[in-house]
Parts: sequence; structure tokens; C-alpha cells
Amino acid sequence: PDHKESGLLMAEPNPTDRAPHDPSSPVECDRRTEGAVLALLLDEHPTRLSMDELALVLHADPDAGTPEDAARRAVRELAGAGLVHRDGRFVCPTRAALYFNALELA
Repeated sequence: PDHKESGLLMAEPNPTDRAPHDPSSPVECDRRTEGAVLALLLDEHPTRLSMDELALVLHADPDAGTPEDAARRAVRELAGAGLVHRDGRFVCPTRAALYFNALELA
């Protein structure tokens, strides 16, 4: 109690007061968008889709926010995870994503 830290305000453990997997949280919205982008790329394979085409598809989801930004964030995260390959303005699923998808379908 006589410590200098006792008068300091402590950070809230949950400052937004949201549940860890709140569907309306930005993180959960981005995860759903990533899942939708990957599912679309897997369904359309071997056709490569452009970033513009992804944004058009995402525009159908009013919760996705700005479709161009949502598409870029999703592709960036999926590429970082090794699930999407970028070739200029086109994107396609990686061999790892295709292989995992084949395992799920088996």
C-alpha cells in the first residue's frame, strides 16, 4: 500500500468490454472475411481472381467494412500464413491450402 505503484491506474483486462470471440469485434470480422476469401479462392481454383474481383464479392457483405481494405487485409494475412499466393494483382490458393482442402473433402 505504501508503494508508489498503488496510486497508479491499472489497465483494464478487457477495455472494450467485449467477449473474447464477440462476432462484432474487428478481429472476428477479419477472420470471417479471411475464411470467405480462402473458401472463394478454393472454389474458383484453378481460376485466379484479382483483388478487384475479391472486393466485389466482399461488397455483398455489409459487415465487411470497406471491401477493398477487407480484401487486402484478408489476402495479407492468408499470404502470411502460407495459404494464398499473390502474383501481381491476382491471388490464388497455395499448394498447401489445396492439399488441406482435399484432406477435408476426403
